[in-house]
Amino acid sequence: MQPSISQNQRIQLSSETLRIDGNSEIVLCASLFYFRLPRGEWKDRLRKVKAFGYNAIDVYFPWNYHETEHGVWDFSGEKDVAHFLHEASEAGLWVIARPGPYICSEWDGGALPAYLFIDEHMRIRDHDPLFLAHVARWYAQILPILQQYQHGQGGSIIAVQLENELDFYPCEDPHGYISALRDLALQHGILVPLIACAGQGGLFQASGFAEGVVPTCNFYPNDRDPSFEEKVHYYKEELSRRGFPLLVTETNRSHFLLRRLLSAGAKLLGPYLQASGTNFGFTNVANNWGNPLSFLTSDYDFHGMITPEGHIREEAYEGRLLHHILQTYGASLAEATSSDLHRLALKQGGELVFELNVSTLSCPILPLQVPLQTWGIAGGQLDYATAELFIVKRLAHEQRTFFIFHMEGEGEVQFTFDSEMEVKSTEMTVHGPQSERSVTLSFHSSDNEARARIHFLDGHILEIIGMSRSRALRLEGIDENGELLIGTLAVQERKSQDMEGRWQLSSVNPELSLATNEISLGDHAEQLEKHGIYRGFAWYKAQFPQAANYKGIILQKASDVISLYTGNAYLGTVTPGGTSCYLPITEGKHVAPDLTARVEIWGHTNFHDTTLPSLHLNSLKGLTSVVGVTSTRDLNQNWRVKLMQSGEIQDDYASADVDDGQWPIVSIGGWLSAAQPAHHCYRKHVKLSDEADRWILHTPGNFSYAYAYVNGQLLGQVNLHDPFLDLTPFVSAGETAIITVFLDKTYIALSGHITLYEGTSANHWTVAGCQEQGLLQHAQISQIDAQPVTEAIAMKPGTVAWLYSELEDSNEGLGWRVYVSGRDMKLTVFFNGHLVGRLWTKGGENRPIFRGGCDESFYLPGPWFHEREVGNELAIWLEAVGLDHDAILEPFRFVPVSAS
Repeated sequence: MQPSISQNQRIQLSSETLRIDGNSEIVLCASLFYFRLPRGEWKDRLRKVKAFGYNAIDVYFPWNYHETEHGVWDFSGEKDVAHFLHEASEAGLWVIARPGPYICSEWDGGALPAYLFIDEHMRIRDHDPLFLAHVARWYAQILPILQQYQHGQGGSIIAVQLENELDFYPCEDPHGYISALRDLALQHGILVPLIACAGQGGLFQASGFAEGVVPTCNFYPNDRDPSFEEKVHYYKEELSRRGFPLLVTETNRSHFLLRRLLSAGAKLLGPYLQASGTNFGFTNVANNWGNPLSFLTSDYDFHGMITPEGHIREEAYEGRLLHHILQTYGASLAEATSSDLHRLALKQGGELVFELNVSTLSCPILPLQVPLQTWGIAGGQLDYATAELFIVKRLAHEQRTFFIFHMEGEGEVQFTFDSEMEVKSTEMTVHGPQSERSVTLSFHSSDNEARARIHFLDGHILEIIGMSRSRALRLEGIDENGELLIGTLAVQERKSQDMEGRWQLSSVNPELSLATNEISLGDHAEQLEKHGIYRGFAWYKAQFPQAANYKGIILQKASDVISLYTGNAYLGTVTPGGTSCYLPITEGKHVAPDLTARVEIWGHTNFHDTTLPSLHLNSLKGLTSVVGVTSTRDLNQNWRVKLMQSGEIQDDYASADVDDGQWPIVSIGGWLSAAQPAHHCYRKHVKLSDEADRWILHTPGNFSYAYAYVNGQLLGQVNLHDPFLDLTPFVSAGETAIITVFLDKTYIALSGHITLYEGTSANHWTVAGCQEQGLLQHAQISQIDAQPVTEAIAMKPGTVAWLYSELEDSNEGLGWRVYVSGRDMKLTVFFNGHLVGRLWTKGGENRPIFRGGCDESFYLPGPWFHEREVGNELAIWLEAVGLDHDAILEPFRFVPVSAS
């Protein structure tokens, strides 16, 4: 055994064990996030996690949640970290603290403040002095709080995680970076073990194998993968070789999978996410869970044990059952070694056999030759059981020990004792000829409960109880009188109720900016973060330089949600994901000189993906340009082609002075070749318009591997998901531009298309941003003109409005789940000053994919209701985002939260 790397000697790690206060432990850890729950619900969720078998929680600490502006910190009220950690300790739960700096967690920017993304030279999440200087400021705020709540020093923190799944990110120097974070942690008095988790198995890429940092694993397999244990054993052996136990900091929520991980020797089981929550405020993300883009819902719920509003799901009872098993075998299981796939050798002798059945998602844990001394009973052993032993309890005031088994179907158990015994009373079947020191019993799970009592000469009694699995799930324990405490499944039935309230609607001019801090940008648009707008809404204003018969509008580098207006015309709402986007001008619409773009930052991505610009972790939001398209030119025909030979340099044929006069003329992608892949160079000479000032190639379709140049300058790789390439920096009006495209052709036919858009840029740009308080101030002003509404609301495409109500019923302080239905309506929901949800009802093709939870409801937390004599104000910003049909909002359906 290697010495513990923790400076807190109350927590020790070795290759096979995790010891806390000298006791070997299996840590069953549920993710529970204070920043996704109202403060008034913290104690309730901690209590429920504890009640259903978990002895620990892991919790992130989001940097950008506490640094509200650059250098402005908030740890008060709903953000009172110290109070949350105190509550966790009071609840008897250990804590794994995860302060980042990056946390992922489907949280805006992975918790990195968006001002970090402005400096293109800063290497975020890397051993970069500039980035680390910012991290040091964050650590200086959060680590002193964590230091006060370490185990044995006033709290229950048993580990602190540095970074998060760094192996998913192209960090150039993981060893240097993690070492720097370690040094900052030590400087702030963190004495508990420091850990670093690998998201896709890259232990070095995640931890740098920095001295004093424990690598851990995150596993998200298909629960039915029959070979999963083989993978886990590889990592267990690799970590054991380095002197560490297998700690699984994240995995799927099913306890079936947790049993499989336990069978492979894991000492920490951390399913993510067992206690759900809500992304209040502008904290959601846009990430790569779609095809390729998705928006994360305000509801943050992956169907773990506890719903966002605190209801208990059936999976919670599996957690309590697993807890009973862990308690039953205690230190012998906590120090067990994996003797083979699906088997653990217990420290005090005997084995546990994990009977894996992936088709039924079952994995009963069966004892084999386990000494009775494991439970303090002298002499004998539990030879075997085909039923799962999940509770052993000895009554303190009498010589009586209970062994409780469960099984689906028929279960059998056999004991051998060192002393004589007698089976005096039984509701089980006794098998065999029995010796005076051996007994075999069986029971059927259809029985309500079957018992057998085994008496010994010294007066000790073993009471064997068998029951069905469904009954075992409801068993809360056994009291000191030997009575079983059978509860009920607290799964809530939800029925909607009428909610009294007076509804009013106030229309708003869609071209009106709700913000007052207008910033002049000049002739070019710039992205929002460059002007201190990191979340919420923004309004761009611009003008086209001259009237023209525009065929369409191109938004360049646009994200997240853009609603575009010109004069009185609404051109549409799009979610381009940081790419450019073309909006055709439909018949009957005219592009006026004045332009308004309403932009909503749904959220900075939590994951680094190069498929779309907005999926880069350091991506920026808003716009860079709007182009009025005056002509569209089909460029598919009459390209000159050359088959590239091995060794020929691509750039040599992109130059403007290459003589291509004798090359064959084909369509783009044309020319048959036997080579696979065939490397082709295509060139086309294009005379540009004298009137335009912007030229953009549009390249949708299947170009399997292609790079484009103009006049010898690289435009970039042709991307199916971002099919716009801007020629403008390298060409001039009226000139003949030489466009070169290099294609690698394979057996897959090319079906790409190339169009040249020519047009003029909007100029005279301004921008203004608006967050929660600005929106609420506007809502208050607009309410003066509100009119009563009683039925479904219909709004013309592009219109916006405020919807108001004053709610009276708090459901006895428990709150409500509110369901929304309609078409093409976007909602930003405020309740008593809190932004509680953002939704987009189904309808048009412009609606993005939503992931992460329910996308048809929002939650009104009980703790945020006022007393009865004070009104409870609901203010909802409505946007009609369809193009061809009116947006519809049906009356809400209110479902009360139930007590549990």
